[in-house]
Amino acid sequence: MRRFLVFSLVTMAIIVPKSDANCAFQAIFNFGDSNSDTGAFYAAFPSQPSPNGMTYFKRPTGRAADGRLYIDFLAQALGLTFISPYLQSIGSDYRNGCNFATLASTVLQPTTSLFVNGVSPFYLGVQLNQMKLFKAKVDESGGKGNLPSSDIFGKALYTLNIGQNDITGYLGSAGPGGVKENAPQVISQITSTIKELYSLGGRTFLVLNLAPVGCYPRFLAEQSQGGSVDQDASGCKISYNNAVNEYNNMLKDALQQTRNDLSGANVIYVNTNAALLDLYQNPKSHGMQHGLTACCGQGGGDYNFNPQVFCGSSKVINGQTVTATACSDPQNYVSWDGIHLTEAANKLMTYAILSGSYNDPPFSLNQYCDIQPIG
Repeated sequence: MRRFLVFSLVTMAIIVPKSDANCAFQAIFNFGDSNSDTGAFYAAFPSQPSPNGMTYFKRPTGRAADGRLYIDFLAQALGLTFISPYLQSIGSDYRNGCNFATLASTVLQPTTSLFVNGVSPFYLGVQLNQMKLFKAKVDESGGKGNLPSSDIFGKALYTLNIGQNDITGYLGSAGPGGVKENAPQVISQITSTIKELYSLGGRTFLVLNLAPVGCYPRFLAEQSQGGSVDQDASGCKISYNNAVNEYNNMLKDALQQTRNDLSGANVIYVNTNAALLDLYQNPKSHGMQHGLTACCGQGGGDYNFNPQVFCGSSKVINGQTVTATACSDPQNYVSWDGIHLTEAANKLMTYAILSGSYNDPPFSLNQYCDIQPIG
């Protein structure tokens, strides 16, 4: 499981940009949640915790991390600019694609009170409709202004990383059994979305599976009353990771069928779960110090996560004001805020994607592009 570290250490030597650098993928269209939201949710609902963005941008940019996300690194590796959020009307450039991901998004349409339960209104169906409108505007514009030409849709890489909020919602409300019961409809919506994107011209799809949420400091802190009975040797929650694995296996099988249904399409299942599990469980093997402890949090202890005080916020508890602050060395942490990855972890995750060794079927972006170094 540590193969992606080896790749990350030798990438600069093996994959170098050519003088006539080019890439078959001239744009990225991304669909997802906070793991790949580059500012959409906060463009719609401005509120930015101050530590976010401290490492790279030196200011909040709407990303739920201390710096860049894997989608930023992926764009850089393909020689593209950062992909602008669809909902960000000021300063956006869509010539290299568009990012429809928003924080707290689900695959399925929320049926509960949206914000009371911390769920975004921009679920996958809405993101797909935004893509359809985007394409219609591009077709009308003829490539003018900050929009690409209308042939871009067949030359783009389509990335999907969504479903985490659906699955963790079922875990919280119905336990692991709720995942097994509801996973088929979540996966069905993902595959039908791929088919609709195919009808819009998409031909290459990278579908990231779900991360090992049983290693998230948030869930470890909230479920710590379960003791060590439900923890593996590294401290991750076994039942949560098993439920995610069951979902991921169903997703992999469904994508195999989708691949068979779409002539001439690359439908790639990306097993980032395996890479991230090794990162959480063996951080020191990857140059980090802390796997299961959040960098930005409140409360210290094993997890440094207080469910009452999220990263960057303050709250009066028992008459005292407490604030969830960021550590000074996020490069030594896998988890940024108990849920999301640090920039350092996002970078290592990107190397795993670029290596192609976590893809089913095998698919190396290096065969299609002169991969640019990411720093």
